[in-house]
Amino acid sequence: MAKIKPFKAWRPAAKYASKTAALPYDVFNRSEARTEALKEPLSFLNIDRPETQFPENADMYSTQVYEKAASMLKEQMYQGVYIQDEKPCYYIYELTMDGRSQTGLVACASVDDYMNNVIKKHENTRAEKEEDRIRHVDICSAQTGPIFLAYHAQKQVDEIIEEVKKSTPVYDFISDDGIGHRCWVIDHEDQIEYITAQFDHMASLYIADGHHRAASAVKVGLRRRKKYPEYNGNEEFNSFLSVIFPDDQLKILPYYRVVRDLNHHTVESFFNEISTYFDISDQTAPVAPEKPYVFGCYLEEKWYRLELKPAYIPDDPVDKLDVSVLQNLVLAPVLGIKDPKTDHRIDFVGGIRGVGELERRCKTDMKIAFSTYATTIGQLFDVADAGRLMPPKSTWFEPKLRSGLFIHQIEV
Repeated sequence: MAKIKPFKAWRPAAKYASKTAALPYDVFNRSEARTEALKEPLSFLNIDRPETQFPENADMYSTQVYEKAASMLKEQMYQGVYIQDEKPCYYIYELTMDGRSQTGLVACASVDDYMNNVIKKHENTRAEKEEDRIRHVDICSAQTGPIFLAYHAQKQVDEIIEEVKKSTPVYDFISDDGIGHRCWVIDHEDQIEYITAQFDHMASLYIADGHHRAASAVKVGLRRRKKYPEYNGNEEFNSFLSVIFPDDQLKILPYYRVVRDLNHHTVESFFNEISTYFDISDQTAPVAPEKPYVFGCYLEEKWYRLELKPAYIPDDPVDKLDVSVLQNLVLAPVLGIKDPKTDHRIDFVGGIRGVGELERRCKTDMKIAFSTYATTIGQLFDVADAGRLMPPKSTWFEPKLRSGLFIHQIEV
């Protein structure tokens, strides 16, 4: 069963919340992070990406860089930018985008649940990406980037969260990108015990986004278990910072593909190759697929609609994903993209950018682009339940959780 626990969060004083809240560290490349961090000295991005405090040619993975993050965090705690709650609490975090809201419970999830697959995954992680966050968490002795978890919605949890939301939020602001953020504190013992018990009845939680952050937090926890072999399981390093959302409130955006060339095909031979599997029609407007197994294709400044023939719709939970169909029937056999994780001829475009970005890329550095129908949260659960992995770049979640609103300290 899923074990969650309240914690004594370090969080910004109310007057600083809108200043500290920052998009996740991995949304930005190094140059973008530096530019963004300069806009607001209190933005948590300065701590999340501490190389922004050093010359541009500095080694961003040096110990000195991570120690700078730790010292900045401690300084802001000392200055009162961040305050710590006196008792363990749960928290509520509501995000609103384009008039649609989703509300998550901020809590600590269990390292053991991660290890025992009660917390289910759908992506592999890369060691080099983990190592950066491992060092950040370990040296700061704090988890600063929440893991985006999901669960099968339960009425009892919904009801108590909605009851708490009737009170005045501790934070209520709109970030520069137009996303609304509201947060509440749950500090009543009876409510805390009730919520804990409801999750204790859940068979599984699912990582929606943040696989590398989760793996890094868990590995730091395991290191500290070795460091403190007489640990009793109640230490903070045995859990990791999460925001947990009901599945019926989540929306996944598509993840588009762009490819640099046609792998020696002409336009005619390319379409001839894929016509076995797809019904192909010319379009006068951009194609944003309206249902599964429909794809847009932009080539030579023209849009095409590709619809998979029913006989070729797979049954396997991974193969039936739209991104898998595109990979298995078009990208690999025709365009020669055998491994999209490593092939430099392919790039990925988050659905938040719209199909217009596909046209722009094909007019600059790419030859052909594909729009896809979004993976559903149900498909994500099915893949994770089957113990399988999705292809890379299968999901794009919006809105993004902000860092710098809740910090979980793991010092002994």
